[in-house]
Amino acid sequence: MRTSLALAVSAALVAGTALGLAPTAQAADTSIRFVDITGDGGTVLKANVVTPAGADAAARHPVIVLPTSWAMPQVEYLAQAQKLADSGYVVVSYNSRGFWQSGGEIETAGPRDIADASKVIDWALANTPADPDHVGMAGVSYGAGISLLAAAHDPRIKAVAALSGWADLIESIYSGRTQHLQAAALLGGAGYLTGRPGPELQQILGDFLSSNLAKEEDMIAWGRKRSAVEQIDRINANGAAIMLGNAWGDTIFPPNQYASFYEKLTGPKRLEFRPGDHATAEATGLLGLPNDTWTSAHRWFDHYLKGVDNGVDREQPVQLKPRSDAGYEGYPDWKSVDARRRTIALEDSEHIWANVDSGADGGIVMLSNLLDQFFQAPPTASIPLLPRAFAGVWQSERYGTPQRVRGTARLHTTVTPTAESGTFVAYLYDVGPLGVGKLISNAPYTFHGKVPGKAFSVDLDLFSTAYDVPAGHRLALVVDTVDPLYIEHNPTGAQLTFSSPTADPSYVSVPLRAE
Repeated sequence: MRTSLALAVSAALVAGTALGLAPTAQAADTSIRFVDITGDGGTVLKANVVTPAGADAAARHPVIVLPTSWAMPQVEYLAQAQKLADSGYVVVSYNSRGFWQSGGEIETAGPRDIADASKVIDWALANTPADPDHVGMAGVSYGAGISLLAAAHDPRIKAVAALSGWADLIESIYSGRTQHLQAAALLGGAGYLTGRPGPELQQILGDFLSSNLAKEEDMIAWGRKRSAVEQIDRINANGAAIMLGNAWGDTIFPPNQYASFYEKLTGPKRLEFRPGDHATAEATGLLGLPNDTWTSAHRWFDHYLKGVDNGVDREQPVQLKPRSDAGYEGYPDWKSVDARRRTIALEDSEHIWANVDSGADGGIVMLSNLLDQFFQAPPTASIPLLPRAFAGVWQSERYGTPQRVRGTARLHTTVTPTAESGTFVAYLYDVGPLGVGKLISNAPYTFHGKVPGKAFSVDLDLFSTAYDVPAGHRLALVVDTVDPLYIEHNPTGAQLTFSSPTADPSYVSVPLRAE
């Protein structure tokens, strides 16, 4: 894992260096400065400032602050910063504390990170021709999380574009009470490789990966402190215009938590989902290439910081690009996305042994959904060949018309364990005529403290998606107990029984686009 991380970060640095040089040649009339900004507690933050051509103290320009992504160098946003400066913005990008040359330790969007964002705004207003009445923040991943939290604490922020970020850290990497192993290991490893994790982060990461249940409440409290959804009242009171963008297959910050947060916002808001994995929907824009996500972000800032009447406020605020179709779909709100549902009864009882990977899994973090984005090649499994001793399988009839899955599939079932703790993962597949299943969605579920032999009901939301099932195919719901994406909690020799009591039938509810 460490070698892979080193290679990945090295590649990012090479690309970042190219970003830092190529845009300069393309936009020589903009001014780029590399500066030191004093953050919270005197910590030095390494930053760069891009100003419009001919800018001087006599005229004020809207300003956008860009905190870097986790483990990325400060040149990450230079291509976009120059595009923004060319259209009249002052742009200040800074390396988040604890990473690269910036001082301090990694706080994981803690109070000092939020205070840093306000310090950077202070600096921009004092040292650039920035307009104090037109302040925006944006970022990818870690920068998105910091931007949302900063909007709760600094009322000067009038607009935010939070791309591939999180609003609920617990639902992102601990959904279904299950540790997202590959996501946490990737973030933790990259943090050690490119920065200086503080003692609190080291403790939390150690407890998380070691499944220290005695520290579960502490970990959840730590995560909530770093979740914008816990600050929703302050964000709404401050009234910043919030744009959220993410990928359907984000294996670090799944889309469900963004959609739920979006519904709680009361100010101007926009939600965009596209195919891809974590930050891949924005990646070409960081290289200075045409990119739908960054185009939307520019339009968002143009309207809410510059007052441009570009129609973004009159469009359907929820914009979705399905994984199997090139066109965008607009909806008035998230609830309208899955207003129509098809219920598939899970009538047969399934008894499976734990601790063995059946062959059904969610893929590899940062890779599988990238392949789906560019080649429509999601993880697959041969449904007829899945070993029934280790996987429960239910299938629908073949559909005569396409089934346009949109939104969040929900599983309701009854589980009887042979041990007090356990984990299972649910998968929804598109199954073709030859029995090959293409993964539509998945989600893990972990339980503790149950009575062996006593049944209990489970309601589980799978990760939201937009996928078109072709005519002649069927849907399959598969459950097993091992997936490399997650930490499982099944004791050796444990067994799980999935049943459908007459008084409480089991089913999977699949959201479909209203025709």
